[in-house]
Amino acid sequence: MSENTQYTLYVSVLYLFMFLFGAAVGSFLNVCIYRLPKEESLIKSNSHCMTCGTPILKRDLIPIVSWCMLRGKCRACGAPISPRYTVVEAMNAVGWLLISLRYGLVYSFETTIHAILCCLVYSALLVVFFMDWDTQLISTPVVIFIGVLAIPEYIFRPFESGLDIVSMVIGLFAASVPLLLIWLISKGRAIGLGDVYLMAAAGLFLGWQRVIAALFIGVILAAIAGIIIKSRGGSSQFAFGPWLSIGILAAMLFGWEICTAYMNFTGLGEIIYGEGHITSLPSDLYAA
Repeated sequence: MSENTQYTLYVSVLYLFMFLFGAAVGSFLNVCIYRLPKEESLIKSNSHCMTCGTPILKRDLIPIVSWCMLRGKCRACGAPISPRYTVVEAMNAVGWLLISLRYGLVYSFETTIHAILCCLVYSALLVVFFMDWDTQLISTPVVIFIGVLAIPEYIFRPFESGLDIVSMVIGLFAASVPLLLIWLISKGRAIGLGDVYLMAAAGLFLGWQRVIAALFIGVILAAIAGIIIKSRGGSSQFAFGPWLSIGILAAMLFGWEICTAYMNFTGLGEIIYGEGHITSLPSDLYAA
């Protein structure tokens, strides 16, 4: 077997592992989404059927596969099992694979760590999305988890990541303070404190430039969603966290491209850098 073939096989197995492990983590995310709002233990009690209470067999806990084999029904009582469990597992598996492909697990040690950290943030955002969608609550431990990931992200960041201490500190307040003011002015009726904490943690991980892009995307998506929900006779109150989560994900994956496109569109690139059209933000300006 040639070295090229061996390398291709190694990389393929590595990405397959990320997909399968992402599916396994997705199964745990379902537990978090269901139990965190109820303040139940994530590890002490076993998974069970929501209808009959029968503990789920280990062979029926294989992510994605088990739900398909059981045709979406409980083995014991035949009650339907929500397809969302499998949707979350599949979304996390595909997300981990795509993030790994984007940043590359084999380019360098730094990009490997960066890809893994982004996968973990993505998983946390899935919990925020579905938990807030269901209950209009955002788990503080999940938000803290995202903020803590900023530490290894800073330590092992690729040179071109544009993350430094100043950017992180400013990012902590850049999006969270405006939301905090909205929370204070509206007395908690417009948004919740969970949204404030979420953007503070995201600002630490992304830095101020990309967290502003995340906030902008989240607000636009929330406005569109609000109009649609209201036009269909729904309540004017709806979860803001899911849309902020999408904004954070977009900024994490394409933040610099979004910032560059905005600066070219508005002409800020020429004003700041003295150039007509910039192809990317200067990495040496933002990197430590």
